Amino acid sequence: MVNFTEISNNTAIQTITTVEILRTAVSVVMLLFFGIFVYFMVIVLNVFFTTPRIRETPRYILFIHMLLNDVIYLVISFFFFICVMNGLIFPLPICFIMVILSTCMFRITPYNLAVMSLERYTAICHPLRYAELSTAQRSSHAIAYMWMVGMFPQLAHFIAYCCFADLRTFNFKVICIWRSLIVSNVQVVMGNFADALSFSMVGIIIAYTYIKVTLVARRMDSEKFASKAGKTVLLHAFQLLLSMMSFTTTLTETYLISYFRYLPYINYFLVMSLPRFVSPLIYGMRDEVFGKAMRKFYLARRLSLCKKKSVMV
Repeated sequence: MVNFTEISNNTAIQTITTVEILRTAVSVVMLLFFGIFVYFMVIVLNVFFTTPRIRETPRYILFIHMLLNDVIYLVISFFFFICVMNGLIFPLPICFIMVILSTCMFRITPYNLAVMSLERYTAICHPLRYAELSTAQRSSHAIAYMWMVGMFPQLAHFIAYCCFADLRTFNFKVICIWRSLIVSNVQVVMGNFADALSFSMVGIIIAYTYIKVTLVARRMDSEKFASKAGKTVLLHAFQLLLSMMSFTTTLTETYLISYFRYLPYINYFLVMSLPRFVSPLIYGMRDEVFGKAMRKFYLARRLSLCKKKSVMV
């Protein structure tokens, strides 16, 4: 006679083991990618702060800001991932602060892409006013405005929570995920509206700048330069598309989780994290000035290490 209880227990054990293996694999791969990303960031920051020409260029200031924003976002999101997978709980106020910060950073990246596209648009379509409009100081102001706009929906979310929830819940401890902070449909509507408005406006800006740069490229003598600017704006559009893929996680995990229980792990790595690893690397290596400076820095480091080894021998 078949012992169905034993079969059920063995199946459950196998499922738990598979989940543990997948969780560990995702964590190891994430750490590997994050290590490569941090190494790249160290080189980029060294080049940025040791090269006056790059340090004073608006487009590179914006690029460095996007890079730092993404690396901090990845650190926080990976910390969330480990904590949620292990069922760790946090005081609700601390969870609120971390979720507000990470969600704001999530929105900052597309804002940054829009401003970088506008910078290229100014360089190509208004070259005589470029030095006036695109300065290091204006880039710093643009970064401040990004954070103000990105933080506003999160403050509205916090105010809505305080209005609809019992304030004694701030004494509770929760698993730190977005759903733990939802007490009213008003918060969901506000969040969806903010995301839709943000990404649609950024999409319109990038599409407009790409069309204008492409049209100017057809009648400029320096067609190569204008064409490259158009490709840069197109790259920003590709980065935006990668960022927008994160919106598919809610949909897929709502309707497909019953068929594919490992979907949250796959979504976290492929949809939430991988685009933020890859897109800055592509942009940094593709840029002629930055790429050349990085290659020089890398070769200098390699020569220095070779000399040290030869001296030791």
